[in-house]
Amino acid sequence: MKGDRVEIVVDAGGGTKTYEVEATRAGRRVEVVSRRGVVEVSELTRGGTAIRTARFMASRVIALVEHPATAARAAARSRREHPAVPGD
Repeated sequence: MKGDRVEIVVDAGGGTKTYEVEATRAGRRVEVVSRRGVVEVSELTRGGTAIRTARFMASRVIALVEHPATAARAAARSRREHPAVPGD
């Protein structure tokens, strides 16, 4: 669902690099698959067609953090219902 997001932190030799894959449109989702030493993160349509795919060597992945859209939507909804009042 739009707002699904996955952060991938990868060892890049002398430091780390962070990548993000996000569901960019309504009805799309982000899926993580680990197979044969490779971590694959894909943005998929409702029908399961891959739109974007990022592949990383599993031995180089330091962290993989999934951010589901439901938490993001709940936070956005609470901000709309309780906006910050200037001068408070």
